[in-house]
Amino acid sequence: MAVLRYLKGEGVAVALVFVLMIGQAFCDLSLPRYTSDLVDVGLQQSGVEHASPQAMTAPTFEGVASLLDPTDEAALRSAYLPQDDGTYRLRDVSADERADLDAAMEFPLVAVYAARDSSSEGAAIAGLLERAASGELSKQQAAGLVEEVKAQMPLSDGILSQRAIQCAGSELAAAGVDLDELRFSYLLRTGMSMLGFVAASGVIAMLISLIASRVGARIGRRLRSQLFGHVVRFSDAEVQSFSVASLITRGTNDIQQIQVMTVMALRMALYAPILAIGGIVMVARTNASLSWIIVLAIATVLVIVAALMAAAMPKFKRMQKLVDGVNLVSRELITGLQVVRAFGQQAREQRRFEDASERLMRTQLFTSRVMSLMMPLMMLVMNAVSVLIVWTGSSAVDSGTMQPGDLIALISYSMVIIMGFLMLGMLGVVIPRADVSAKRIDEVLSAPCSIQDPTVASKHAFPSTEGAEIAFDGVTFRYADSQECVLDDVSFTAEAGKTTAIIGSTGSGKSTVIKLVERFYDVSEGAVRVDGIDVREVAQADLRRQLGYVPQKAFLFSGTIASNVLVSADGLDEGALSPEDEQRLDRALRCAQASQFVEDREEGANASVSQGGTNVSGGQRQRLAIARALASDARALLFDDSFSALDYRTDAALRRALAEEMCGKTVLMVAQRVATVMGADKIVVLDEGRVVGQGTHDELLKTCDQYREIALSQLSAEELEGGDAA
Repeated sequence: MAVLRYLKGEGVAVALVFVLMIGQAFCDLSLPRYTSDLVDVGLQQSGVEHASPQAMTAPTFEGVASLLDPTDEAALRSAYLPQDDGTYRLRDVSADERADLDAAMEFPLVAVYAARDSSSEGAAIAGLLERAASGELSKQQAAGLVEEVKAQMPLSDGILSQRAIQCAGSELAAAGVDLDELRFSYLLRTGMSMLGFVAASGVIAMLISLIASRVGARIGRRLRSQLFGHVVRFSDAEVQSFSVASLITRGTNDIQQIQVMTVMALRMALYAPILAIGGIVMVARTNASLSWIIVLAIATVLVIVAALMAAAMPKFKRMQKLVDGVNLVSRELITGLQVVRAFGQQAREQRRFEDASERLMRTQLFTSRVMSLMMPLMMLVMNAVSVLIVWTGSSAVDSGTMQPGDLIALISYSMVIIMGFLMLGMLGVVIPRADVSAKRIDEVLSAPCSIQDPTVASKHAFPSTEGAEIAFDGVTFRYADSQECVLDDVSFTAEAGKTTAIIGSTGSGKSTVIKLVERFYDVSEGAVRVDGIDVREVAQADLRRQLGYVPQKAFLFSGTIASNVLVSADGLDEGALSPEDEQRLDRALRCAQASQFVEDREEGANASVSQGGTNVSGGQRQRLAIARALASDARALLFDDSFSALDYRTDAALRRALAEEMCGKTVLMVAQRVATVMGADKIVVLDEGRVVGQGTHDELLKTCDQYREIALSQLSAEELEGGDAA
């Protein structure tokens, strides 16, 4: 899966989680065994765990000793110490010595107690014990007769162990040991052990959750950083190809899906197979004859999960695109809310949103219904397995080949194994969406940027003169996948330190000229040069340091007036403004005709600005955007129809201030108003992407019909002859 690639840098965390999960699985898989012991040893056997009892009466001790070979008899006599009350007490022995004693004493102890019965086998054993005790039989003869008695009492290993422990319990009671106290002690000890394993499992689970959450958060942070860093290098072409709504969805919802998937994968995907494998091993150790039931259950669970995933996966792939659609409609509606209200289209936009939401709802309902079948089907499998184990194992319990506790343990282990696969099934709800999200993010990260810095470090350096020369040399531009030229063989020069204006009808390509200078797009043919250097041969950052740009639609960031105007200043976020920044701010606000309304605010330049500048008017927003360009160290100022929201008086005052304050800098402006451009040193007239005239205002009135037509549509003949209409 594509999503698992993001775990490559988290090897240490994954390894630590894996080790912790082994410990958690050990704790969880120990509990059924303890449950079995509670039933078998604690309740049925009164807390007696061994065939070698802690205390024996003298007759039983001597009877058992007489049936042992010399080596085992010596071990028995060294392990038990005679007491004053005529009993024998077991001394402290190691676990290995106790196990050897249990194995050696099982049949002799059962035989001694069988001799006290009235059955034929009991009579035979009693006679054997008498002959052995009188010395009539040698050890070798006694051993041969013991084997004959064993043949007459066909006992399996499991039944023999159970009978030996029952006899040990009876012997303890005969030796004066309180079995009720022994039972309570065993139950208390075993219960405390179970509580300890539960506590350890809980602590380990919390550590795993902590590590998994931190890993998921780190992956989310890294992906957001990579995605944002890549998107900010996109040109307008790449942004439009993905759409802003889709990029926002990928940077939020898609990364969130991956983050959730990472946490669940670390907590469940690793734990489920460990738990399942450990459970299968424990089942085989408890009773291998019933392992086929577990295998059948696992196969059934896998078939169910595969069928549900096959049905839901296509819908999960479609779901993220539908989320994009809802975000797109929402963004358009909220952004254009005033237009919608002005034209009374609330009902139409409501239907658009409801259609997009309904498509998403239907897809989500389908996937939810499909995945909701998983839990009841899994519970059906779990209950069916429990019934099958009880039905199959009850006969074994009845015949004595299996103890009731083992049957309970088998049911518990089967539930643990199926729950492990159920966890994997739960991942099936998240995996498809996370996998689709990972592919969508990879699609953005792998998308090449059409605007690239030169691969080899540029040897060109911009001069340190105050103004920059901007030249268009036979520039032709068309958008990708389009044959129609937006600009066709455009050539002109904006001389350093002078004002060049571009005017033309709507759609003539004026704004495109500014975007090509800023290198938001690259030319299709020809070249754009700044100080004689092709803009494609220098780094974008170096180029844009030479340019101060005011977009057609002024945009302000959330913050203060000062932070918006001085956005190009270094260290602005570190503290108070330096005296140089204060002077630059005052100069820019004064030149942009914004100082008056800034001073009228109580906080002055520290007045807050909401995102997008929605708490200031359109004209104020445009003046602050102009001040932002003026406050930079740019050698050329680019105005993309930036005076359109200003009244004529403010427009004229701003142009006069530009001429006085920014003399020496190059100004390249796009405008619709003739009054705005008529004082420029050069005016370039565009018509359908071609240059149809260049010159001063007076020259173009005489030589360019298109310019004259535009001028006469806005100003009277007297105003045209009088110069600045303001």
